[in-house]
Amino acid sequence: QVKWKGKDLFDLVCRTLGLRETWFFGLQYTIKDTVAWLKMDKKVLDHDVPTEEPVTFHFLAKFYPENAEEELVQEITQHLFFLQVKKQILDEKIYCPPEASVLLASYAVQAKYGDYDPNVHKRGFLAQEELLPKRVINLYQMTPEMWEERITAWYAEHRGRARDEAEMEYLKIAQDLEMYGVNYFAIRNKKGTELLLGVDALGLHIYDPDNRLTPKISFPWNEIRNISYSDKEFTIKPLDKKIDVFKFNSSKLRVNKLILQLCIGNHDLFMRRRKADSLEVQQMKAQAREEKARKQMERQRLAREKQMREEAERTRDELERRLMQLKEEATMANEALMRSEETADLLAEKAQITEEEAKLLAQKAAEAEQEMQRIKATAIRTEEEKRLMEQKVLEAEMLALKMAEESERRAKEADQLKQDLQEARESERRAKQKLLEITSKSSYTQSMNSSTTALPTDLPSFNLISESLSFDFKDTDMKRLSMEIEKEKVEYMEKSKHLQEQLNELKTEIEALKLKERETALDILHNENASRGNSKHNTIKKVSESSS
Repeated sequence: QVKWKGKDLFDLVCRTLGLRETWFFGLQYTIKDTVAWLKMDKKVLDHDVPTEEPVTFHFLAKFYPENAEEELVQEITQHLFFLQVKKQILDEKIYCPPEASVLLASYAVQAKYGDYDPNVHKRGFLAQEELLPKRVINLYQMTPEMWEERITAWYAEHRGRARDEAEMEYLKIAQDLEMYGVNYFAIRNKKGTELLLGVDALGLHIYDPDNRLTPKISFPWNEIRNISYSDKEFTIKPLDKKIDVFKFNSSKLRVNKLILQLCIGNHDLFMRRRKADSLEVQQMKAQAREEKARKQMERQRLAREKQMREEAERTRDELERRLMQLKEEATMANEALMRSEETADLLAEKAQITEEEAKLLAQKAAEAEQEMQRIKATAIRTEEEKRLMEQKVLEAEMLALKMAEESERRAKEADQLKQDLQEARESERRAKQKLLEITSKSSYTQSMNSSTTALPTDLPSFNLISESLSFDFKDTDMKRLSMEIEKEKVEYMEKSKHLQEQLNELKTEIEALKLKERETALDILHNENASRGNSKHNTIKKVSESSS
């Protein structure tokens, strides 16, 4: 509305988002290439906003926490900071070394896709994602597939982390980057030397224009007595009166106003962190702890249900596999039985034929014997006839002998066939017995299968909409949660050590693929700081000690 003040518009945005930690945020706009923030007590249209419509404001974090995990209570607050910091890293407004970029990308993937599943997250699933700064990609002779492989390797290790947990891990790593949360302004000292002023949650820092990572001078908020400006001249008065007053000039009066706004807001938050939490913050933290405990219990319940479903499915699959195996065995037994029956029929038929042949041979042998007797009875008088007759008698005797031997052989063969037939029938009986056993097993397995297959449908439903959830947080639950938190702290220290080892390992692995000629000034400065063992916090501490 036309009469609305900045606070009215700001409150509307916060209510729409469900945001209660409003003190970190503001509405930003740009006027004449200079960033400005909407004042809460001034009418929106009375600001020096652009005249073209619609007027665009950006809802952004204006102040940053010292420790994201301790200070950011609401999940929506954490999510907004995650989105803003991620964009600043990808846009290279915050310098991030290559190995840390890969680790942060893996947490961003966990926040978006959930747990890694090789069946779902196949090669190329990150092809369209913007996960690494262009500076990092250009610095190495590595294909997108090679980057994806390294991001996925770390992504797979984050299994079990919910979206809010992955985003918080991202912020915990990002907050240790040298340029995190720092607002830079071009200034000149009394000698006219060009410098940079950095304003952040810890204090004021003076940088060389070519080195935004390591400050030359630092003024922590608790060591500053007064900050003021007159026209374009800005004055910082240290608490220790022995230390010289630091004066500098900015390019525009509007910039001085912005610097003072940021100084006041950061100083207020700095002092507020070192006091007891307000009642509102205490209530928010208590609600956040309860919500975290509830979500943890809900995740554990869902994990148990998922495990039970998977076990039921595995049991069902095993029973189905066993049933198929029994069906195959039954089919093979049926085929064996049919073969046995066919063999028995053939053997019976062959035995019958052999028996008939033996009878026929015996009949022929008897006829030959009769013929021999008749020939002997009809004796031929002449010698020649006698000789011929003797020869015929001899041949008849030999034929009779052969007939007798053949008859005996056929009889033995018939006996053997009878024995084979008996064995075939015994084999047939065994096959029928086995088939009967398999049939009884199959029916038992089917009944088991039907009862097991129905198991998953009886499990608790994943639908959380149909009924409201309520939990009573007893003292024992909170004590157990406290113990778990202490355990998590110990585990975090171990993980931090492991994390640093992993980062160093990745850095060594990809070092051979680096194109040295593409290193930026910030890359070189970061490597020098790393080789000296300098980090963001100990550098600021050393600088502030030396300046005092």
